[in-house]
Amino acid sequence: MTLHVEVHGIASDAPSVLMSSGRGGSAGFWRPQLPSLIAAGWRVVVYDQRGTNRSPGALPDGYTIADMARDVVEVLDGSGTARCHFVGHALGGLVGLQLALDAPERVASLVLINAWSRPNPHSARCFDARIALLAGSGRRAYVEAQPIFLYPAAWSAAHADQVATEVDHAFDNFPGEANLLARIGALRAFDIDARLGDILVPNLVATATDDVLVPWTCSQRLADGLPNATLERVSQGGHAHNATEADTFNPVLLKFLLQQRQ
Repeated sequence: MTLHVEVHGIASDAPSVLMSSGRGGSAGFWRPQLPSLIAAGWRVVVYDQRGTNRSPGALPDGYTIADMARDVVEVLDGSGTARCHFVGHALGGLVGLQLALDAPERVASLVLINAWSRPNPHSARCFDARIALLAGSGRRAYVEAQPIFLYPAAWSAAHADQVATEVDHAFDNFPGEANLLARIGALRAFDIDARLGDILVPNLVATATDDVLVPWTCSQRLADGLPNATLERVSQGGHAHNATEADTFNPVLLKFLLQQRQ
């Protein structure tokens, strides 16, 4: 296997949750969820996405979300996981949606956290600003801006040491401009809005109203378009509300997964 993969929890024949992070691509994004999932008896697979962190390598021209979904098939095959309950944050949610279209036999359910089905002008403006920041001011300025889009201001201020550590880690593990732009290009081109009705597995669509990067109405659109979806909307927590409000998010996640297990 060419990707960094971690398997946590019990034996390979147990029901499995595969977790796919957002634009940063790191398995470590799911630390706030792992203990609860493992304690509840789930086998959990996490991975670093291609071209990021511990899965290095140059991404090809024209890299797409469909390519990322094929990477997940590699992760499933390499970890001995026939079928999974897929949990994806932002870009990771797009990968899950694509996987459910391309390899529906591998997906038992989907959890989509602040994801979307088609481009929107607000998120496009945010990405334009960050790309311009990278081009004009460099990598350090780019990663310093990341918490502004991920976290509510009050949470960032209250967790300043953690945020600083994360920024330093992002700088030290920066994937390179070419890979970063390829990944942003892939998520900006993603549009499966007309195909939502083809995704029949149970879906939990989770969103925070105060997400400054992806409007919560994108999640509403997902919930309206997916035939078997439940929308869970919270008022605060930002784009990464599964991390900032883990005590609220984790019970909702576990309840949904337990329902699929019965």
